[in-house]
Amino acid sequence: MKFNNDYKIGKNVTLGKNVRIGDGTVIYDNVEISDNVIITNNCIIGEPLNDYYTNSKYTNPKTSIGKNSLIRSHSIIYAGSTFGPYFSTGHRVTIREKTRMGEHCRVGTLCDLQGDSVFGDYCSLHSNVHIGQKSKIGNYVFIFPYVVFTNDPTPPSEICIGPSIGDYSLIATGSLLMPGVKIGDQCLIGAGAVVTKDVDDYSLMLGTPAKRICDVREIDSREKRGNKHYPWMYNFKRGMPWEKVGYKRWLTR
Repeated sequence: MKFNNDYKIGKNVTLGKNVRIGDGTVIYDNVEISDNVIITNNCIIGEPLNDYYTNSKYTNPKTSIGKNSLIRSHSIIYAGSTFGPYFSTGHRVTIREKTRMGEHCRVGTLCDLQGDSVFGDYCSLHSNVHIGQKSKIGNYVFIFPYVVFTNDPTPPSEICIGPSIGDYSLIATGSLLMPGVKIGDQCLIGAGAVVTKDVDDYSLMLGTPAKRICDVREIDSREKRGNKHYPWMYNFKRGMPWEKVGYKRWLTR
């Protein structure tokens, strides 16, 4: 690697226009960073995989950061991952190899993503979320603090089957998702729930083990008396692509 001011840049690194890199940051080989990306202090981008330490012929897999992304201090992103435009992290985030994220995804402070997982567009992970390998997360999914996705049904074993989450679903604080469970579209998993079985679309799940309480479309709004809160897209727009026009009008574009 070569020194460049107060950060390090490896070989075959592509930097787009107006890329800013903070002090103490290390960018390893074969990283592609698109235009208008900000990487703040003491980050590691393209962290090598285990073979780097034992295989003299090791080549770092390609890592790609989409345009207009913001990676905050002390984040570590392993090689072989791809992130779409407008990706952002909090502080001290770890994202392992073979992670795939769409556009406008956010990963909060102290999150631990164990890699080999797929995320759609506009996924929002709040702080202290743990995502096990082989998880699949759809579009417009919110995952709140201290949620854990597990992936080994008979630990310790060689089996690895992460949970899958449908579009527009919400996983509330402190929930635990057991290996391989499938949560449908537009579900709400209540705080502290332990999900052990597959969940149908539009389900409100509560308890340990989680049980279906009702259809989320029956839940009243606490902001607009007399209305229903779900589907939440009609009542929430901050940071969403329909922020300026509303969800109903956005759908007809």
